[in-house]
Amino acid sequence: MGIKDDAVEVRAQGWRTLAALHGLIYSELERALQAGAQLSVVEYTVLDALSRQDGWHMRMQQLSRAAALSPSATTRLVNRLEERGLLTRILCADDRRGIYTEPTPSGIALLEQARPVHDHTLERALAQAQEVPELAPLVAALPRLHAGV
Repeated sequence: MGIKDDAVEVRAQGWRTLAALHGLIYSELERALQAGAQLSVVEYTVLDALSRQDGWHMRMQQLSRAAALSPSATTRLVNRLEERGLLTRILCADDRRGIYTEPTPSGIALLEQARPVHDHTLERALAQAQEVPELAPLVAALPRLHAGV
């Protein structure tokens, strides 16, 4: 294997490690959020993203990026959450073509119920991952990523 091949393999191994960590965390969060709040991870992600915005609303395109979904998948998700009474859509006052999505009072209450479940589960999943030798260096790097180091 040449130097170029080695670099490709290192990147591929890094991606596999990242995917393994993501899978472990995602499956733990999915179970806990479904049991504790009847939310999927992506539903929680949408409500959480909205809560982090000034005014608690986002355009659909912004929401797509925040949830890492295609525009059509975002529309279907928002439709489901709207049917459950957790989100509503409103027209943008300064751009009549623009549509904002924002949580209803029920959506905010459910997010407040789900957030401790999410945070505890994430902490537990990361501690679990820390015990896996292949995942431990990636888990250790997470605080440095947040700090911008």
